[in-house]
Amino acid sequence: MKARVHVMLKDGVLDPQGEAVRNALGHLGFEGVGAVRQGKVIELDLTGSDKAAAEAEVRAMCEKLLANTVIEKYTVEIV
Repeated sequence: MKARVHVMLKDGVLDPQGEAVRNALGHLGFEGVGAVRQGKVIELDLTGSDKAAAEAEVRAMCEKLLANTVIEKYTVEIV
């Protein structure tokens, strides 16, 4: 089973990387982009078969390592 974690900066946290992408897109002629938020996707291969247990374990991983919960939010998807 796989888990997919999406990590994004929380609303209100400045995103200089997203702003740099927005500026670069403008310089490339893509003028219709008002804002960009950049995040990350983490895929994990899990050995268990219990989806509820896997989701709980991945959430614990996020709280301890994968996301900085002070400034980032995350979602977990078990696939």
